[in-house]
Amino acid sequence: MSATESSEMMKKYGRVAVLMGGWSAERPVSLQSGQAVLDALLSQGVDAFAIDVAKQTVLQDLLKEKPDRVFIALHGKGGEDGVIQSVLEILGIPYTGSGVAASSLAMDKLRTKQVLEGAGLPTPAFIMMNDDSDCESVAATLGFPLIVKPTLEGSSLGMARVESIVELKEAYNAAKNFAGDVLVEQWISGSEYTVAILAGQALPVIQLKTPHQFYDYSAKYQSNDTEYLCPCGLSVEDEGHIQRLALSAFNTVGASDWGRVDIMCDSSNKPWIIEINTVPGMTSHSLVPMAAKQFGLDFAELVLSILEQTLKVPNHHPVKKTNGISRV
Repeated sequence: MSATESSEMMKKYGRVAVLMGGWSAERPVSLQSGQAVLDALLSQGVDAFAIDVAKQTVLQDLLKEKPDRVFIALHGKGGEDGVIQSVLEILGIPYTGSGVAASSLAMDKLRTKQVLEGAGLPTPAFIMMNDDSDCESVAATLGFPLIVKPTLEGSSLGMARVESIVELKEAYNAAKNFAGDVLVEQWISGSEYTVAILAGQALPVIQLKTPHQFYDYSAKYQSNDTEYLCPCGLSVEDEGHIQRLALSAFNTVGASDWGRVDIMCDSSNKPWIIEINTVPGMTSHSLVPMAAKQFGLDFAELVLSILEQTLKVPNHHPVKKTNGISRV
């Protein structure tokens, strides 16, 4: 990159802080995502730097560094749930991704499902469990197999597939040690898909195949035997249907700019919305970069497209788009 191009990037974006790390259980993944984003920005001549977010010092760090805008690469509690977004709103610093309300809602699996149900969108049946819940009653209502999830964690942390009362009790006791309440959800047997959203457009669908019981933490970040199919193998009509459903779910919770929607299709090919992610992973195993690549954006172009959406705030130049996606 020439000195002129680098100067133009610095003038366009100013100083960019990449927020990473944080204090959630997803801190290791966030550090990987943040470093990948930081490297991409620096490679494009952006004046970017990292802030390893700590609860006690993040406000002082932001006040000291005075970034012109922020790329949020934080996952989980404190970074994806509206907390850091609230801080940035108060400070008047533009940031990537969804706003406070949508971030808080999408992070909460229970409230997300309730909103999706209220909007008439398909999501698997569920029950909330606590220490007083009757496991036999839960199983009788939903039927085995089931999946147990902490409501406020990402990256499949604390999740387990269960096929018996004993396994249900064990999974509940494990899940309650993570953030949030414990959600027990009807298991959908079939193909698993994910849809990346960028600047109001659904990117090519990815089909996930793993020998694990489901796409768990190990399959996401550690395993080399997970398959990612993009093109996903669906017909144009079926892929379009899933893309529209994902975009509808994303918009229903008020999410914006970029994110990811996970969907399962059952044995009759009916799609079910599983989860909405407002700050998806940006690691070497992550899904949004894969979909962007199929769309025609390499990793650096994807990162800049996400960052460019911070220019939409008042008193900044509007984003220039081609086919709904920011091109930089």
